[in-house]
Amino acid sequence: MRGVEPEPLDGGPAWLCGEVVLRPASNPAEAAWIAQTLDALRVPDLRLARPLRSTDGRWVVAGWSATRHLEGRPEPRHDEVIAVSLRLHGATADLQRPRFVDARRDVFSVADRLAWDEDDEPLDPTKGGRLFEMLSVLRKPIGLQPQVVHGDLFGNVLFAGDTAPGIIDFTPYWRPAEWAAAVVAVDSLAWGGADTGLVERWQHLADWPQVLLRAMLFRLAVNALHPMATPESLEGLQRAYQTIAPLL
Repeated sequence: MRGVEPEPLDGGPAWLCGEVVLRPASNPAEAAWIAQTLDALRVPDLRLARPLRSTDGRWVVAGWSATRHLEGRPEPRHDEVIAVSLRLHGATADLQRPRFVDARRDVFSVADRLAWDEDDEPLDPTKGGRLFEMLSVLRKPIGLQPQVVHGDLFGNVLFAGDTAPGIIDFTPYWRPAEWAAAVVAVDSLAWGGADTGLVERWQHLADWPQVLLRAMLFRLAVNALHPMATPESLEGLQRAYQTIAPLL
């Protein structure tokens, strides 16, 4: 990559260097696990951002990881993204639980545990905490099996003409595949301009109201905890809630 000027990519932090994308790896163990997993994973009709090793065989070097660049861009094809989610997670269903999941204490991991009533953390009522508290009492037990899922597919599925959809920025969680689909639905309603019929078209999925609820709680907790959350992001979540409320 000598002589190549890095270009910042939208939705970073990531930089394009020729055909290689470089990203900081704040958690080297997680970044190495993702690289090893994606290197071996094969999913029909999906493109994955394949990881690259260094010349000495390492997946992470000095806090950086690398993948092949995938052509394409996110598009508001919300139902297709949910279908991609289900197809991807059919291929990840047999993966073992990553050891680093329980140790993570970033905003998103804490919010995830709050949504599943596995942690306790005060939430700013003006940034989503009030709605979180109101909705949390609606949680009921669900019988779905957790597995490795990509928990942030909204905006990370790329479309390029007639080629298969591409997946970038794998963010592993240990949750049911239906939950990952529900997160896509909530994100699409909140910030993607999805039509209100989206959640009804996927209500055949098992425990759909309850995974939608937990996806909603997850995003509300993220918003309440994240220092860069905005009033506009909360307004989007409130719109999403109005759509899913009749199903809860």
